[in-house]
Amino acid sequence: MNKETVDRSELKKWIKSIPLIGPTARRLAHLPVFDGVRQRAFPGSTTFWESRYRGGGTSGSGSYGRLAQFKAEVLNEFVRVEGIRTVIEFGCGDGAQLELARYPEYVGVDVATVPIQRCSVRFAQDSTKRFYLTGSMPSDLGAFDLALSLDVVFHLVEDPVFDSYMRSLFERAKSHVIVYSSNYDDWSESPHVRHRQFTSWIAKNVPVWQQTGFLANRFPFDGKRPDDTSFADFYFFSHR
Repeated sequence: MNKETVDRSELKKWIKSIPLIGPTARRLAHLPVFDGVRQRAFPGSTTFWESRYRGGGTSGSGSYGRLAQFKAEVLNEFVRVEGIRTVIEFGCGDGAQLELARYPEYVGVDVATVPIQRCSVRFAQDSTKRFYLTGSMPSDLGAFDLALSLDVVFHLVEDPVFDSYMRSLFERAKSHVIVYSSNYDDWSESPHVRHRQFTSWIAKNVPVWQQTGFLANRFPFDGKRPDDTSFADFYFFSHR
């Protein structure tokens, strides 16, 4: 064992021995010594989510309970008021949130095969809904009245994945895009969470899209109740 290995081992032991709170934990998490640890904990977006779903995991607490009800109220009302006919969602997950949706026509897209399979079975009797794996969408799918991103942006850890996702989201939208996410740059102690100020990306890369609305979460994040509160808010965009 060389000196570098010993030093890193001792550093990890020291860090584990002290309480990590907020910014301190995030700063330490980005020391070079943790690069390999983070990579092993998060092998990549597709691999992570495939493994999570295969292990019996769900889309997360945001798709259940009062958070799911809150999102459904907002989205269903938007679809009704704006006369939306077609909706595409990038990151449809296990379909729990979709159970509460009232969309005339819907296409769900996800990077993992398991949720696509689950949704296809779950909504097999509903001809208004279709599901596709990312990269396997029909070439003639076209654009949609509304493109949705719900609790996804802060899970796009890798920069190329984030960029590709955002481009697909806006390229598939004709009139409206709704993003439900945090909107600030910050790392998380969780390897699959990376907060991003996505509105800066939009202003730089797709300036023809203008933010037309914002709705704060009815249940803002509370560390004492992480399963039914959220750091995500609603951001509304329209084509200029």
